[in-house]
Amino acid sequence: MQFKSSILILPGLGNSGEGHWQTKWQNRLGFERVEQVNWDEPVCDDWTANIDAAVLKHGVTNVILVAHSLANTTVAAWAKKYNRAIKGALLVGPSDTEAESYPPGTTGFTPMVLHKLPFPSITVASDDDFYVSSGRAAYFAGCWGSRLVTIGNAGHINVTSGHGEWEEGLLFLQQLDDLP
Repeated sequence: MQFKSSILILPGLGNSGEGHWQTKWQNRLGFERVEQVNWDEPVCDDWTANIDAAVLKHGVTNVILVAHSLANTTVAAWAKKYNRAIKGALLVGPSDTEAESYPPGTTGFTPMVLHKLPFPSITVASDDDFYVSSGRAAYFAGCWGSRLVTIGNAGHINVTSGHGEWEEGLLFLQQLDDLP
């Protein structure tokens, strides 16, 4: 599978390990991971600044962000702060940082940013994700102006829920890459 765009991988809290689909895509397809200083006790302003530096390095209009979990919230915060019209974003397994089930230790990720994104996006959610209810995931996607795709009972769409290579996700990414 070939992509015309610059694809930036944005893992969530704790980073994405070797078996995670983001890492597999990065290794197999040569996508670039946006490295963060602190994966375990992140600060939103630091994460958004690192995303912006990576986007500017690749030329704004040719970039697609591939976010998982907390990185979805980060993309929304980044978009509100920098308002860059990138090519698009694939937002997978959004987390509800306002939920009681969300792990402690993050700074600046609440309240959830609920502004319309200035670029096309697809939000992929699960019906049984521990980190976000299906209703909240749909609400976030609606606020962001994102096309919502619900893939059934798929957990947090990570290694634990059986999503290693996750070929279906590449089809969603291809849809964004095919945009003019």
